[in-house]
Amino acid sequence: MDVGIHYANFSHPGWDQRLADRLTETARVADQGGASLLTVMDHWFQMEDLGGPAEPMLEGYTTLGYLAAVTERVRLSLLVTGTTYRHPGLLAKTVTTLDVLSRGRAMLGIGAAWYDREHRGLGVPFPPLKERFERLEEALEVCLQMWSDDDGPYDGAHYRLAETVNVPPSVQRPHPPILIGGSGERKTLRLVAQHADACNLFGESPEVVAHKLDVLRGHCDDLGRDYDRIEKTIIAMADPLTDVDAFLTSMEAYAALGIALITLVPGGDDPVAWTTELSEKVLPRLGQV
Repeated sequence: MDVGIHYANFSHPGWDQRLADRLTETARVADQGGASLLTVMDHWFQMEDLGGPAEPMLEGYTTLGYLAAVTERVRLSLLVTGTTYRHPGLLAKTVTTLDVLSRGRAMLGIGAAWYDREHRGLGVPFPPLKERFERLEEALEVCLQMWSDDDGPYDGAHYRLAETVNVPPSVQRPHPPILIGGSGERKTLRLVAQHADACNLFGESPEVVAHKLDVLRGHCDDLGRDYDRIEKTIIAMADPLTDVDAFLTSMEAYAALGIALITLVPGGDDPVAWTTELSEKVLPRLGQV
């Protein structure tokens, strides 16, 4: 099982002086220590449960572009892009640029978006949930067309593009991997089966994840998609450094379900020290699970 590091909290002591240095060093430790994926959030305001808008938050793709320059191996993604935040033509261009400049390490993590406060705050339209899912599906179609040989028009219900030109193309062929985040059984997991290379589920328990994967398998069967070609990942809020042995034991149940990667959020006030300890004590053993 591989590990992803999700850098979600910038409010560490002295953040107003050390935010960039701390983020940079954490990324370098993750990269050199064997993490498979490095992600940040796609938010303009910090989430309420991490302090809300008064706390620091960096724009996601600008951050990933910077991280591409200070890392060498780790994959880079947002966890996850909100479909309402960018026009899909611009999104495809942005992810392609990240892939080119990182030499083939970009992923498109994407979901339907949910944080209405930051939309209202910055004057960005926040349509109802049904429309957000319609826009998510069209965004996926636009991105896939821009990553294909078809540079002609796209005419959808919400997005209309006269030319889906995208030069230079992505380094990864046929395109950067697409990861869809979320556990909704009727819409989200069906979109995974239709369009995605990976899913990201909430690691609530092995029983819950097993059920979600059964639903995904059913959608794959209905659509004629090979279930085994989809990378299964989870995000967990537990701190593995609290009890490394217990954490590794708990991961065995997820590995048995086919979970290939678990994303973890650095704990405590020092993400550099946390990531260093994770790299030394957990990653070598987790790779054997």
